[in-house]
Amino acid sequence: MNKSAEAFRTIGEVAEELNIPKHVLRFWEGRFPQIRPMKRGGGRRYYRPEDMELLRGIRALLHAEGYTIRGVQKILREHGVDQVKAAAKRTPRTQTAAEAASSTKRKRGRKPLANANQNTLPSQSAQSAVIGEDGRDSSSTYILAAIRELQIARTILLGQPINPVSVASEPKKARAGRT
Repeated sequence: MNKSAEAFRTIGEVAEELNIPKHVLRFWEGRFPQIRPMKRGGGRRYYRPEDMELLRGIRALLHAEGYTIRGVQKILREHGVDQVKAAAKRTPRTQTAAEAASSTKRKRGRKPLANANQNTLPSQSAQSAVIGEDGRDSSSTYILAAIRELQIARTILLGQPINPVSVASEPKKARAGRT
């Protein structure tokens, strides 16, 4: 069912259109006070067209351009809502949930690091970014994650138990026993 551009949308319709879960929309409402859906009896949310534009912009900044939540909050605080709404127009159209489900079916198990049609690292502009005033992720984050993955793989291959906090690069000191 296609609605007009001026129609209010339920949280389910918004989630399907933006291809994000409903709980993420609720989370974003807490993080971004600029998102204010109209609430009816029983707490049912109805998103206005202005809310939809803002949500598309937030999604574009977070998912496509690599900003963190704090980075998007800073943009909203310093440059306003219009700057975030403009981000949605810079990025290509997002897939609907039905398109995403039909195009990529994943078996149970570990999530893939990247889709087959994407590079494993972000674009060159995101690689050269450093965490700073703009709030973008640093390429060192990806390098540290890769190192962590390699340490886990090494631990598994050596048959050692995996320490979830950090893989021990040096042996632990023996505890002093009681006398």
